Amino acid sequence: MKYLFLTLATLILSATTAMAQDPRTTVTFQAGDFTVSTLSEGGGQGNLNQLKGATPEQLKKYLPDGTFPLETQVFLVRTPNSNIMIDAGHGRNLFKNLQTLGLDESKINVILLTHMHGDHIGGLLREGVPAFPNAELYLAKKEYDYWMNLGERGASQQKVLEAYKAKLHIFEPGTVDNLGKELVAGITPIAAYGHTPGHTAFYVRSADAKWLIWGDLTHAMPIQMPCPEVVLSFDVNPDNAIKARKALLEFIVKNGITAGGMHVQFPSVGTIKKADEGYAYTPKCLCDEVY
Repeated sequence: MKYLFLTLATLILSATTAMAQDPRTTVTFQAGDFTVSTLSEGGGQGNLNQLKGATPEQLKKYLPDGTFPLETQVFLVRTPNSNIMIDAGHGRNLFKNLQTLGLDESKINVILLTHMHGDHIGGLLREGVPAFPNAELYLAKKEYDYWMNLGERGASQQKVLEAYKAKLHIFEPGTVDNLGKELVAGITPIAAYGHTPGHTAFYVRSADAKWLIWGDLTHAMPIQMPCPEVVLSFDVNPDNAIKARKALLEFIVKNGITAGGMHVQFPSVGTIKKADEGYAYTPKCLCDEVY
């Protein structure tokens, strides 16, 4: 029997419409001794059919036109010793964006995967072989096990894992209460299970700078910040997704962390604070960009 398996990338592309984008597709900020860059893969607008758990009153208040920005980003962390990519997007703008930053595929040393939906791993292969020949690939154990046990429905993910098997590292992430060990210098994985079984955020620390790249902790920022109990139709475990979102948002607020997400509107990083209802997000000022 032939299975039809729709990845998150397919769902997003089929449910989005064109929207105005920032003319740039990269932006870079200083983070202690590191720099953190957002590499835009473009995007569109999501619709209400992709949301669950929102009341009619919440939808009317926070999404009055029935849509929300839904973009896809890749993050690049450059340390004094390594070029570390977090996710690989669709692969649509990725290689052009790296060239804009003075890098090519051979210069990427480490790739950290938040999870293995198609819009996060699409840039990993070119003509069936690794696009990043010198990169070590890191993936949480629960995420690895999930896709490897899906049979034909996980064929695309299994192909990526097979291609990178000589450089694949499987890890157990920590939690907000017990961070555990760094994967690479300055970066610690934190479990954010729910969107997928092994979904992982990455805590980046250098000098006094603290950043959390949270993957797909959110998709619909205008409503999921004030109403973190709202979930997406493609969250594998909605209850766990809500728990992870609330725990990480509290962690961010408590520790004064700069937050970045793969589906947050460009430049995709900013600050989080408590609000009268839920949380409020303020994008990082582009005046802080490093040129």
